[in-house]
Amino acid sequence: PEQRANQFDKLRDAQGRVLNLTYWADFLNIVRAAGYRSAKTISSVNALVFAYQLYLLGRTEYGVEGFKLKNAIARWLFMSLLTGRFTSSPESRMEQDLAELREMTSAEQFLARLATVETATLTDDYWTKTLPLDLATSAGRSPALFGFYAAQTLLGARALFSAMNVVDLLDPPAQGQKKALERHHLFPRQYLKGMGVESVRDINQIANYALVEWDDNIAISDAPPGQYWPKYAERFDPDTLAAMMRWHALPSDWWTLGYDSFLAARRPLIADVIRQGYQKLVGAGS
Repeated sequence: PEQRANQFDKLRDAQGRVLNLTYWADFLNIVRAAGYRSAKTISSVNALVFAYQLYLLGRTEYGVEGFKLKNAIARWLFMSLLTGRFTSSPESRMEQDLAELREMTSAEQFLARLATVETATLTDDYWTKTLPLDLATSAGRSPALFGFYAAQTLLGARALFSAMNVVDLLDPPAQGQKKALERHHLFPRQYLKGMGVESVRDINQIANYALVEWDDNIAISDAPPGQYWPKYAERFDPDTLAAMMRWHALPSDWWTLGYDSFLAARRPLIADVIRQGYQKLVGAGS
């Protein structure tokens, strides 16, 4: 009976922390700070749940200072969502990560452990080899694609051909019948079919998408890149246009490339933009 009472006391204490609305609201702000502004771009609920566990441990068990804790959890969440850390066998992975923390006794050790996992996961090979390969897909809910959106949010990128930032269009104050921001095929579907590219998997490659405002997406329709790009590029001065091409990972003279060459050239550039987004989080905590 004494042991049972003790366990119920632990459960009540844990429940009180988990359901603390102040902690939960603070954590949701961390999710936003990591570049994820919508539940639609969260590819793994398990990663979100585990990040909240880490937040609660850091705040209530290890006494980590608020600023350092928020940045560390934002970086961890970005890393775990991007790499799909909790997609396969999530319970085993969570138990393994928690086991590594059981020996930690201080805020410094807690933060150092999280940083060690990040460094071991996001290696140079990951950024230059693994991530570009992960981008060679047409999956609509790809962690790499959502990581790209998060990075653009963190970097203050504008939507393609737009004066508005991606973050404002991903999280608008109101939604009409059409989304404020839409995924646009840089090489339009019908244009590709006219070139003999029929497979949906080939047409809907992540590297063939860019975020544009809905009215531009409609106006471009099935026009080939060599036709619409010069027209829309005239909206901006050279410096702004160059920044827009960097934000959207567009290779030089991309509209003149063959489709396969374009995809191969853009994937490493997308991976580099995602890396810059992560580095922005790292720098924010320095």
